[in-house]
Amino acid sequence: MKRNLLLFARIVVGVLFIFSGLIKANDPLGFGYKLQEYFEVFHMGFLNGIATLLAILLCTLEIVLGALLLLGISGRRVAWGLLLLIIFFTLLTFVSAAFKVVTSCGCFGDAIPLTPWQSFTKDLVLLLLIVFIFRNRGRIVPATTNSRWQSALVAAVSIISVLFGSLTYNYGPVIDFLPYKIGANIPALMRVPAGQKPDEYRIMYHLENQKTHETRDMSDAEYLKEGIWKDDNWKIVGEPKKELWKKGFSPPVKDLFINDASGTDYTRELLENPYYNLVVVAWNLNTVNEQAIAEINALALNASEQFNIRTVLLTANSARDAENFTRRHRLFMEIFYADAVPLKSMVRANPGVLLLKEGTIINKWHYHSLPDFETFSKAYFPN
Repeated sequence: MKRNLLLFARIVVGVLFIFSGLIKANDPLGFGYKLQEYFEVFHMGFLNGIATLLAILLCTLEIVLGALLLLGISGRRVAWGLLLLIIFFTLLTFVSAAFKVVTSCGCFGDAIPLTPWQSFTKDLVLLLLIVFIFRNRGRIVPATTNSRWQSALVAAVSIISVLFGSLTYNYGPVIDFLPYKIGANIPALMRVPAGQKPDEYRIMYHLENQKTHETRDMSDAEYLKEGIWKDDNWKIVGEPKKELWKKGFSPPVKDLFINDASGTDYTRELLENPYYNLVVVAWNLNTVNEQAIAEINALALNASEQFNIRTVLLTANSARDAENFTRRHRLFMEIFYADAVPLKSMVRANPGVLLLKEGTIINKWHYHSLPDFETFSKAYFPN
């Protein structure tokens, strides 16, 4: 009975660790962004520069531990590794859930978004299974007792895991779980369907009575209804906060707003263009690959001259920085601005390129996989 329970626990834990590691390794840059959120919360911003490297290594560790657990290789060491890792994850997800510091743990990347409490519950179940495995670690029987085969299997799993993470980092996810996947229509993803109510928010004020020093928290609706604003003794302290009041339908794309340097909204014009247009995403011009920008600029120039294709560059930098960058690189692109968060989701590259038509993503490329102009024109403008 105990042997069967141990086998069951090994299979469940091993498969979940491999699945979790592979899902995150499919998008190591996205997982790196999530790690940066945790680094900021725990005042460890000095690690931001190596977040992606740590993401790949952590994914590799998960995959290797899961595979070795299934194979029964180095059972005692693997049991220790799993126990320490799940204790760390459980504490981390509890802090996230209890103090609401990170709204999504990123345990399964963007493939299966979990709330902090769901993540904590999942980790508690895994903790119980791993404690059982740890207590019975001496009963784990390896699939092979040949030391050379064991070393070869460990090396193979480790190398494949690292190579997979490196491949997806340099060329983009194998499977795109983000809203901006090929074939997606961005304007449709931004709309709330008929009959559905959007999320409702309220503005919260923190008030203090200058005479009695009494404090109150109230919504903007209560603030107006009670007429407390008429009493000069009550003053708003700090900045008003926007919070979710009633959960409704939340469109997959809800934070994409594109404007020019003067603040004019160009979101609809750019996304609903009925013709082919190239959208270059370079969310951070300070760290962008400049050689890739030069190649994209040449592609944009040829596409404009031969097929009259409009090319725009979206960035989260300031207008001044963007103008200096444009002048220095002699860019043949119109510059527009958007928040860094949606730009990072559009394409996991800095820079990356999207080919749009009527708001639909026809294709998109990491700068390492960008086709040359001849290949590009044959694929989309054969005549």
